[in-house]
Amino acid sequence: MTDQRATVTCPDCDLHEAFRKLGAARERIEEHRTETGHEAIWDLGRLDAGVERAGDEAGVCGRPECTDESPLFRDDV
Repeated sequence: MTDQRATVTCPDCDLHEAFRKLGAARERIEEHRTETGHEAIWDLGRLDAGVERAGDEAGVCGRPECTDESPLFRDDV
């Protein structure tokens, strides 16, 4: 799949699937958890530039002490 957005894998079994849509990957993780009790994980591929910028500027958790000075950060919510 050349335009994969997420890869879902499971450290407890041989699950390894690629998805074009994040929603489908989330559904597969939940389905796998329900069926097996395993905690599958995902690796996100390319994100849109604006999403990457917002994530970078928000820091790890979005708290003021973790962020850059950014017009994307709102401390009033």
